[in-house]
Amino acid sequence: MSLSEVDRQLLQRCLERAPRAWQDFADRFVGLVVHVANHTAKARGISLDQSTRDDLVADVFMTLIMNDFAVLRRFRRNCSLATYLTVIARRVIVRRLGTRTPIPTGMIHEVESLEERPTRIESVEEVEQLLTRLDPKEASIVRMYHLEGKSYQEISTAVGMSEHSIGPVLSRAREKMRNRPDQG
Repeated sequence: MSLSEVDRQLLQRCLERAPRAWQDFADRFVGLVVHVANHTAKARGISLDQSTRDDLVADVFMTLIMNDFAVLRRFRRNCSLATYLTVIARRVIVRRLGTRTPIPTGMIHEVESLEERPTRIESVEEVEQLLTRLDPKEASIVRMYHLEGKSYQEISTAVGMSEHSIGPVLSRAREKMRNRPDQG
């Protein structure tokens, strides 16, 4: 999905600091950020109270306005603004939950060390372009992990593959995306 004209204009108004632009932006996307907070916490087995949810949402919006809207200025405008904001919101929320919330005891066996999991690719646009280099199953797994923020367990269930196979598939897909010359 591409950037809509409404979102393009709203984004431009924010970057130009037009009157009421930020309020309109926040009003339009607060529901999305709340949904991302709820979904991200639920996927990690964490129950959010209203205060914590509000803090997470505020952190996302603070990230968006920091350094003169630096995050919004980096938006390349080749996907929907909602998609881009979902990735940003999820990233902020995961970091915040990771620093403040201990992993529930019952989930410890499901957590792999950070060294075993590949680092997420930072740019939605980069991921979308690189996905064209993969076979459909690999592309689906990469999309679920990098764009939808799904856990290995969620991906495993969705594609009918062992949870322990997801990491190696992501690693192989990364290698293909890294080593194959651009086709564009």
